[in-house]
Amino acid sequence: MAKQVPSARKRTNKRGDHKPAHVAPKGANAGRRTFSLSTLKPPMGSRKKKVRVGRGMGSKLGKTAGAGNKGQKSRRGYSRRRGFEGGQMPLHRRMPKRGFHSPFRVEYSIVNLEELNVFPEGETITPELLRAHGFIRRAKDPIKVLGDGELTVKFTIHAHAFSETAKHKITKAGGTFEVVA
Repeated sequence: MAKQVPSARKRTNKRGDHKPAHVAPKGANAGRRTFSLSTLKPPMGSRKKKVRVGRGMGSKLGKTAGAGNKGQKSRRGYSRRRGFEGGQMPLHRRMPKRGFHSPFRVEYSIVNLEELNVFPEGETITPELLRAHGFIRRAKDPIKVLGDGELTVKFTIHAHAFSETAKHKITKAGGTFEVVA
């Protein structure tokens, strides 16, 4: 009996390429894989097909599509609210509330008098100048000058608010202050 010769049909390798799996590169690249943008592929097993739920009993996730039977969580469009504790009284309502929190509170950026000693004598200090020199972090906040430290330089300062101590120390040093609206 004569031996059977294997057919010359094209075989696919593990990745599904329609190149013969048994042909190796020849020449200098023998035994080495060449990479280029046209040959890049994700590693085997890293890309999986999306599970299509609710597509019949043969798909493992037919009928209820993994959502179980009945109840709020099995319904279409369900999304749990942030902080929801299953109908139990939520933590933010169990905690005691104390004091009064004004919705109209103004948050000031604070500058102390001793920090302003770096400016030369006779300078007019404005909110823009304070922001440019890095005394203020948030640009939109109004500025309040507090009276911490000693003032050794005489200047004019423009700010949105001044403490009583700051006003006293500025006038004592020979400077002036002006409230900006």
